[in-house]
Order: sequence, then structure tokens, then C-alpha cells
Amino acid sequence: MAKNPAEFDRVLLSAIDEALSSLGESVRHSIYFHIESKFNVPRNRIPENLEEFQGALEKIFGTGARFIEILIMKNLYSKVGLPLKIEDKQLEFVKYVDAVREGFLKKRVQANLDF
Repeated sequence: MAKNPAEFDRVLLSAIDEALSSLGESVRHSIYFHIESKFNVPRNRIPENLEEFQGALEKIFGTGARFIEILIMKNLYSKVGLPLKIEDKQLEFVKYVDAVREGFLKKRVQANLDF
């Protein structure tokens, strides 16, 4: 049976957790608290509200948000076993996450077809 999008969401949240934890556990908790209270995006709703999450990071960190987005993407691509290729200098976080989501779901469907 193919793994569903909810499984990808768990992997994505884990990648976000790891990236934010690299700033420190208390910082990670503070960021989640701020994003939920100021931007109305609780942690468990981030996968379905990626644009809002990205906007919140940009408002909190300014241009430093790109660094966090890259950390998230590196973690995410590593977790799903895909190589991260940044194809242009205009990093579009949501597009990269959507691409890995598509690759993850296709990979899972293909793996199940091989049985």
C-alpha cells in the first residue's frame, strides 16, 4: 500500500524541527510559539500552510530566513533519499518542498508496484 501524504507531512515536520533545533531547543520552541500566536499557523498545520510558514520566517528573520529554508530543505531531501539540487539563485522554498513531496509520493508508489 502506498504511503500517504500524511506520512510526508510527518517527515517535513521532522526536517523543520531539526533545522530549527540547530538554533537551540529554546529558540525552536520560541519560533513555533511566535508563528502560532502571531501568524496563526500551529506546528501541526505547517505542511498545509507552507506559504504562511515561509512568510512568517521571512518576517521574523528577514533575509536570514533563506538560511533556515535551506537547512529545512537539506534535512528534508536527506530524509526522503533525494539529492538536493538548487537550480537557480532565486530559492523558492514552497516549490522545492512541493517537488520533494511529489518525488516522495512517486517513489513510494513505485516501490509498491515493484512487489
